[in-house]
Amino acid sequence: MFVFAAIVLSGLTAFPLETELDFVARHSSHLPAAVADWMEHVRDGVHNTNSVYPFIMYGIDWLAFAHIVIALLFIGPYMDPLRNKWVIDWGITCCVLVFPLALIAGPVRGIPFFHQLVDCSFGFFGFFPLFIIRRKIRKLEKLMS
Repeated sequence: MFVFAAIVLSGLTAFPLETELDFVARHSSHLPAAVADWMEHVRDGVHNTNSVYPFIMYGIDWLAFAHIVIALLFIGPYMDPLRNKWVIDWGITCCVLVFPLALIAGPVRGIPFFHQLVDCSFGFFGFFPLFIIRRKIRKLEKLMS
């Protein structure tokens, strides 16, 4: 359920993106200078984009929705782990693929390295609970055979 909750929470935080970025900018004095500068740059970009092209933020809404829909997949292994172990394998694969996406697309899009590492942390911290669940499913398979 940790993976389910983490993905849902991640999705829900995308809806109030401007409000969250305003909050971070107001409290940026507590952050390292490079992080504070980056967060203010992101806030300005989101504000400027939304003021001129608000339909772009609709894509953010769909991103949030996709997180919630993806999280629903993880109910299957909770209810029937043997039958739905493919969801765990798929989740592990997605976690691994976070790294090349962040480390290839990040520099292309001008994302600072520290933020690429933040993005990689989602794959890192998602991988381990899924790996543990996968091992438990393998043990359950052996017990059932």
